[in-house]
Amino acid sequence: MVKSFKTLITEQKNVHMEHIEDILFDEGVDGARRAINFMRGMRDMLAGKSPGKVNATVKWDGAPAIFAGTDPRNGKKFVAKKGIFNKDPKVYYTPADVKKDTSGDLQAKLLICLKYLPKILPDRGIFQGDLMWAGRNDLKLKDIDGQSMVTFQPNTIVYAVPAISGLSNVIRRAHMGIVWHTEYTGNTFDTLRASFGKNIAKKMKQPGILGGDVWFDDATYKDVSGQGTMTAKETAEFTKQLSAIGTQFRKVNANILNSINSNKDLLINIKAFNNTKIRAGKRITNPNQHVTQMFHYIADKYKKEIDSKKTEAGKNTWKAKKNDVLKFFINDKQKIVEIFKLMNLMVDAKQTLINKMNQIGSMKTFVRTRNGFKVTGVEGYVAIDKMSGKAVKLVDRLEFSRLNFSPEILKGWNK
Repeated sequence: MVKSFKTLITEQKNVHMEHIEDILFDEGVDGARRAINFMRGMRDMLAGKSPGKVNATVKWDGAPAIFAGTDPRNGKKFVAKKGIFNKDPKVYYTPADVKKDTSGDLQAKLLICLKYLPKILPDRGIFQGDLMWAGRNDLKLKDIDGQSMVTFQPNTIVYAVPAISGLSNVIRRAHMGIVWHTEYTGNTFDTLRASFGKNIAKKMKQPGILGGDVWFDDATYKDVSGQGTMTAKETAEFTKQLSAIGTQFRKVNANILNSINSNKDLLINIKAFNNTKIRAGKRITNPNQHVTQMFHYIADKYKKEIDSKKTEAGKNTWKAKKNDVLKFFINDKQKIVEIFKLMNLMVDAKQTLINKMNQIGSMKTFVRTRNGFKVTGVEGYVAIDKMSGKAVKLVDRLEFSRLNFSPEILKGWNK
């Protein structure tokens, strides 16, 4: 059965956005196995084993998401934002189309995209990327740690290259910059199929990283320095981490783990409580205490809902929901604790991968504070299974939660 474009996009988006440790809760035992297999694949990729089962892409902190390509219905070049997901896809062929539907800074950026992207697009296909800058005014010359740097900041992260460099010259000659990460192919919008991690840059008509009106690259993980390759010692140490994960996985009760994703309200509440810790910048150092706090968090949440209802029928409905969720914790607390011990080991292994991959990169990354620039890593990485096309993201969630919510961190739109 051919799935609709909207269904495909939704599935792709959901897979693309999920954290590797969260598929433990989303998919139960199968999710745990998939997470372990992803990390094994990443280890093999970083150890230089070929052919690997996993590809990786870099998560660039661009904004907004831009779609561009050839409309399969009429052969016209277009640009679009997320309105392309509509039942009647909203795409822009002309400046008049853009001006009719948008305003302000977004309009200005889309007009630049519409002017320059059709010049580089191949004759077929639709491509999605993250806009890094649009208009040379978005490029700023900054002194960072005594070095003159050309910078751009589409969102939270500041990307910087030395002002005296070949890459800087290419960037300053361009009118816009974009990083491609997804390609869609098909004869109609309804039958388009999405694929991650393709070498999209090679399909464009001009050499984006070598010069032209558009600076572009794809998000494929590239270790041009050799610094992102695991040594034999590092590979052995990471294999020990995977072994510890496997040992802990065998301690987890399969029925308890699978019961989480079979109860939608329970799944939502577990992930919501986990996210309160992430936003507070707190690691789960004591799984036993974490489960106890989670129980009280969920109980208090439902109590507020019950108290807010004016009728007895309304109160009883929410009491039933409360009992259905909290019964999970009543008799099996220690078995639940084992799940969070497993999650912690997965987070540790994920961080090992992130730290290694952060050692590469032709661009330096910073955050902008009221007191100057501070070094940070890239937003994260996406691991893609070559066989299934499924993907998960690897992000240092504590770090990027802090960056996103701290009032001390200035965003691209802060003057």
